[in-house]
Amino acid sequence: MTKIKTYILLSLILSLVVVEPVNATSLADIKKQQQQTQSALDATNNKTSNLEDKQDVIEEEISDMDSELVEIMASISMLEDEISQLEEQIEEAQKEYDAAKASEEQQYDAMKRRIKFMYEKGDTAYIQLFMEAKSMNDMLNKAGYVEKIYEYDRKLLLSYQETQKKVAETKEKLETEQSDLVATQFEYKEEQTSLQAMLNEKKAESNNYDQMIAQARAEAANYKAAIKQQNVLIKQIEAEEARKAAEEAARKKAEEEAKKKAGESTSSTSDSKSSNSSDSGTIITSATGSALGKEIAGYACKFVGYPYVAGGTSLTNGADCSGFTYAVYKQYGYSIPRNSTSQRGAGTAVNYSDAQPGDLICYAGHVAMYIGGGKIVHASSAKTGIKISNATYKEILAVRRVVS
Repeated sequence: MTKIKTYILLSLILSLVVVEPVNATSLADIKKQQQQTQSALDATNNKTSNLEDKQDVIEEEISDMDSELVEIMASISMLEDEISQLEEQIEEAQKEYDAAKASEEQQYDAMKRRIKFMYEKGDTAYIQLFMEAKSMNDMLNKAGYVEKIYEYDRKLLLSYQETQKKVAETKEKLETEQSDLVATQFEYKEEQTSLQAMLNEKKAESNNYDQMIAQARAEAANYKAAIKQQNVLIKQIEAEEARKAAEEAARKKAEEEAKKKAGESTSSTSDSKSSNSSDSGTIITSATGSALGKEIAGYACKFVGYPYVAGGTSLTNGADCSGFTYAVYKQYGYSIPRNSTSQRGAGTAVNYSDAQPGDLICYAGHVAMYIGGGKIVHASSAKTGIKISNATYKEILAVRRVVS
């Protein structure tokens, strides 16, 4: 429960986090703010992933507990059936015991009456019985008859006693088994109650994770919105700077033409060289980046026109978007994750305004390689294959630098 309280407290603290609006005015300030926002977004995404992993573990535990609970309930049901059967057997054994007991008592009463009769009559009864014998053979038969009556009574009594004993033992055994089953049933029910309480706690914990994950995703959405706003401002500032540069170039060109008309050819030539030098500088600026990054980007461009194949990683036989970037980096000894979502966490985060050839440009469900000049090379679709496109053809989620 302590962990749950900690997570709830963390969620409440995070709910107070508000993404600051973009209020910087200079390009450098906006880029710095965007980099901070991107770092916060990466941290939030990692937090969301960790929360989802922990929730997955809890869901597995809930599934195991559900299965165990079903088994316990099934065991309780089976025990109830066995107890019911034993109760019927005990009831039947009691009936047999009562019958044996009644027969024993009847036989015992008959023996007591015969003994009483013999006691009251004494030996004369036997003597009279023998005197009435018509022959020696008849007398022996009568003596045998008396002995058989005694033997019969004794055997019958012993038989009833033995039956009574066996029935009593059977009943006691059944009652012992029933007692054991009742105890086991009680233990199962106790375990069921405990497991149900744990299951309820786990489900509540999972619900808490749902809330924290939703909060983290809401934060990520705010950060993405801020980055999108920052990208718009960066483009606006860059467009304004480009407009001013164009105006300045037009102004210089007008000055050159004026000087030519005035016959100042030497000055005009000097201005022209200065202008060419400025153009060269622009080309160099647009091609910033490491030599290895440029080499990798150039290598990737060699496969333009090759096919797109879902799940493929072959540069010549076909690859999907992440398989293409994965295979290109692999040629230079770099190992990155295989799918586009995981590649969004490869290398280090940079702003799109600072993107260099060889960087990964990450979109929702897609990834490409930046080649400079606002262009990317990527395995686009089965219809177009590997091609070159504008980097901003759809919203950029992240830029990752694998090659420094």
